[in-house]
Amino acid sequence: MIKFDEKAKIDSVNGALALRPRINEIVDEICKDGYSNICWLGIGGTWASSMQAVVHMKEISGIETWAENAAEYLTTGNKRITKDTVIVISSVTGNTVEVVDAVKKAKAVGARVIGFVDAPKAEILDLSDYKISYPMNEQLKFFMTADRFMYNAGEMPEYDEMYAEYDAHLAQALVDVEKAADPFAQEFAKKHCDDEMHYFVGAGNQWGATYSYAMCYWEEQLWKKTKSITAPEFFHGMFEIITRDTPVTIYVGEDAQRPLSERVVNFIPRICANYTVIDTKDYELKGISEKYRKHLSHHVMHAVNNRIDVHMEIATRHPMEIRRYYRRLEY
Repeated sequence: MIKFDEKAKIDSVNGALALRPRINEIVDEICKDGYSNICWLGIGGTWASSMQAVVHMKEISGIETWAENAAEYLTTGNKRITKDTVIVISSVTGNTVEVVDAVKKAKAVGARVIGFVDAPKAEILDLSDYKISYPMNEQLKFFMTADRFMYNAGEMPEYDEMYAEYDAHLAQALVDVEKAADPFAQEFAKKHCDDEMHYFVGAGNQWGATYSYAMCYWEEQLWKKTKSITAPEFFHGMFEIITRDTPVTIYVGEDAQRPLSERVVNFIPRICANYTVIDTKDYELKGISEKYRKHLSHHVMHAVNNRIDVHMEIATRHPMEIRRYYRRLEY
């Protein structure tokens, strides 16, 4: 397989899972001291990951939590953010200006900040009350944090059993998904590399990733025009511009919102002959119990999309690390 380092991928996921004792120490300390709510703060891809964490918690937990766009917080503010709020942030570089300024604003009212940053040294790490530096695996780090808060609230009794399975099997299972998805991804890229516009539909813990994939990968990195929309909103606008030849990809996960995506899948053959369904149920997660798969749907989708990215890069002859404007111009 092209651009596929199996050992590095396994080590990356296992390395992230190995952060869990430190994450648990942080969350346990916060829970002991007390808190009122949890705010997942980000912008762009990190805001998308925040939305995934919120959907995950909403299905399980009564803890007050939400995803806050950093730029909106800087202009509008949010009175729910107080000295009793826990802010969770993530950043690759640790110097994204909107997030840095938003963290400063939240800390000015006394909020505590858990900072996940890929870089070992960064301004956001300096601002964070609790710091963890480890590259990639943003959603996994967020979900481990959310799960510990819910476990401490008595809302996730299966926590120990679930993470025992993750620790033993998740890294290899996700690598196996990439292997299984590669032939499909190659054909998908050949078919869609010249699309003038591509539409992505998702729901539940898939939605944040759907939004991020369209924006951060196809638009920012591949320079391909896209639109992303939630599955329930598909029937309130977008479906009127879908025709026989419109490229549409529908992501179907396994959490509580699966029926919302299935509704789109069941309808779309009536109006479109150029649609693709990516269903996480089609991929084995060896060693992971059926009851825990719903929490991992977005990881499965990400594994499939990893292979699409590789083949889109080849088919378009466009290296994904090139940017026209991002971090090149002042804006």
